Amino acid sequence: MVITAEPCELESILALRDMYRLEMSCQIIHDSIHSRAGWTQEYSLRVDGKQVGYGSVAIAGPWTEIPVLYEFFVAGPYRLRIFELFEAFRDACGATRMEIQSNDIQTAVMCHTYGQNVLADSVLFRDEVTTNFVPAGATFRTATEEDGLDISAKQILWHGVVEVEGHTAATGGILFHYNRPYGDIYMEVREEFRRRGVGAFIVQELKRVCYEGGFKPGARCRPTNVASQRTLQRAGFVPYGHILVGDLPAAGSE
Repeated sequence: MVITAEPCELESILALRDMYRLEMSCQIIHDSIHSRAGWTQEYSLRVDGKQVGYGSVAIAGPWTEIPVLYEFFVAGPYRLRIFELFEAFRDACGATRMEIQSNDIQTAVMCHTYGQNVLADSVLFRDEVTTNFVPAGATFRTATEEDGLDISAKQILWHGVVEVEGHTAATGGILFHYNRPYGDIYMEVREEFRRRGVGAFIVQELKRVCYEGGFKPGARCRPTNVASQRTLQRAGFVPYGHILVGDLPAAGSE
């Protein structure tokens, strides 16, 4: 049995990527990297010449200096050869770092099997509870150009502002850098309005905007950012995974 990993074009693995998305059934943080010209190198994983999976390495943007392996997928019965396929991929791509989602089971298993110094970089959240509360004196509205949020005109629809007694207390929005139908919610609360429930309120309302637009909300924050974790949970989000980062030693150097 001959197992190989060879550089390939994105078009040749699209069917496998659809299978991957279907199995994940969640927000995939690095999904858009695939479609950014020059940002990724794809690899075709083969058994006796038959394509049975793929692997992806980010090579541009934040990963220009240190390319990272970020996705690995093997289809169906060929998972019986998953370790050999990963080793072929690792050796072919030469990446020395990994950056993956912990709920991406195949890639996470490889990360913990072959990686070193693995740490959680972000906590991932999904929506599970609908909340309905309003802090005293607070109102939510869609952002306008006058709010000076440094966003394009087409993005304004997906951004909001919370005012408290006529003063801007918080701003936030929904980003669609990831796999549709998922949108990533972010927010910022001004210092003088913190610890009043304003952050949870704008997240709650942005969730509503996301659903009304036909999308599903998601969010993430640093593991050490306890305030953001509590804000997201108060707005109905629950944790479901991490972004993990770690070293990927070459064969024989573990």
